[in-house]
Amino acid sequence: MPNPWQHSRTSMADDIDFEIKGQELQFVEIELDPGESAVAEAGAMVWKDAAVGMTTVFGDGSGDQGGGFMGKLLGAGKRLVTGESLFTTVFTHNGGGKARVAFASPTPGAILPIKLDSVGGTLICQKDSFLAAARGVSIGIEFQRRIMTGLFGGEGFVMQRLDGDGWVFVQMGGTVVERTLAPGEQLHVDTGCLAAYTPSVDFDLVGAGGVKSMLFGGEGAFFARLTGPGKVWIQSLPFSRLAGRMMQAAMGRGQNRGEGSILGELGDFIGGNN
Repeated sequence: MPNPWQHSRTSMADDIDFEIKGQELQFVEIELDPGESAVAEAGAMVWKDAAVGMTTVFGDGSGDQGGGFMGKLLGAGKRLVTGESLFTTVFTHNGGGKARVAFASPTPGAILPIKLDSVGGTLICQKDSFLAAARGVSIGIEFQRRIMTGLFGGEGFVMQRLDGDGWVFVQMGGTVVERTLAPGEQLHVDTGCLAAYTPSVDFDLVGAGGVKSMLFGGEGAFFARLTGPGKVWIQSLPFSRLAGRMMQAAMGRGQNRGEGSILGELGDFIGGNN
């Protein structure tokens, strides 16, 4: 059966060929022609052919930061703000014929391939989503400008901004759903489950309901309100939620379905988790 994420070249820049393999624990296998390069998050590599050279660089390795060392330092600083390493690794095919390199997501979920020129050249995603990309993709930061969104947006306060026209591979938790919003169409999403969206989508916060819902609903005080037009990607299992459940299990607290409740320990007691 053909793989739906198998790609052959159609673009102008470093248009890498790739195939995504696996189900819940995926990895992406990238095929390079001589001289082509892929950029990946430090520590993401699984294996590579011997003809593929590996170089660690400051920042995102896009080559368009300018300003010499200070430009590279600024690019690395942006990555640090979004929770990534100061360094990325550039993998370049230095031989002849075809060569391959593979990168894996560190958490259960899906690797989503997105051609940036097909979404207007920019993708805004969760701050630790970047896995790998074709050489030339720029990795920056996106701050939420609204005060309420910045204060209560949770994971959505500081996000990654990916710019360029090539392929990017972003890692998302659990199952991923893509929604296309019409102009004015709105969607309410848990702030942790908002994985990515295009810049044309307006991101704001809306209250989760009345005081009773906020205290006992277990969904937190606010939802992300997304208004079209544009595309939105939703993940069913954000890493913060998975890590919280693992910590609760390790502490002997059992399952807690109200991780968003502002009651804390009292909410656990009322919910029967203690």
